[in-house]
Amino acid sequence: MQPPGAQQPPLYAPSSGDFTFVSSADAEDLSGSITTPDVKLNLGGEFIKESTATTFLRQRGYGWLLEVEDDDPEDNKPLLEELDIDLKDIYYKIRCVLMPMPSLGFNRQVVRDNPDFWGPLAVVLFFSMISLYGQFKVVSWIITIWIFGSLTIFLLARVLGGEVAYGQVLGVIGYSLLPLIVIAPVLLVVGSFEVVSTLIKLFGVFWAAYSAASLLVGEEFKTKKPLLIYPIFLLYIYFLSLYTGV
Repeated sequence: MQPPGAQQPPLYAPSSGDFTFVSSADAEDLSGSITTPDVKLNLGGEFIKESTATTFLRQRGYGWLLEVEDDDPEDNKPLLEELDIDLKDIYYKIRCVLMPMPSLGFNRQVVRDNPDFWGPLAVVLFFSMISLYGQFKVVSWIITIWIFGSLTIFLLARVLGGEVAYGQVLGVIGYSLLPLIVIAPVLLVVGSFEVVSTLIKLFGVFWAAYSAASLLVGEEFKTKKPLLIYPIFLLYIYFLSLYTGV
């Protein structure tokens, strides 16, 4: 029993997390804030804090807007690899064309069996550049003769029963212009000697024609080889005439 005048303790003391009712007089002194819990997304075992905007988009079904694609290793290739340019392969093919003798041990069939576009194009453009001296119209003619001359050789080879593709002919004819590029500076030196100049021109044409014919004219042609060798020879004579201006 409590003594008179003692204050009776409340029957229930609310905890800090429960709501309590206060009088209007005491409510003026109350202040506070409501904090929102952090929303975290579990990705791969790691918790990543999301912003309010991210959470709003995900709740509305627009989470796909926030997806980030992984970098594709295919998009990070070097430029030469992206363009399918193999400088070592091009250099090896140049050596095969410039040194067509079988005794040197080069696998010359790679020029035909593994054709490429950039190597022959570079050779044709370089031959066009050295032909620019006073003959700017020759450049377009050289590229045109390369494309349509190769097409003529290809069609003739197919008619004669050869198993060759147009890309192979285009590559071989383009690479085989290298001998004409080699003799070009020599012709500048001996140009005043007509006999010597003529011999060097014939040597260059035979060199280029032999390099191309030895790759394109296979055993499948048998007795028909001269029918394909002759137009190849004429094609390189025409290439040389574009250079010399004859």
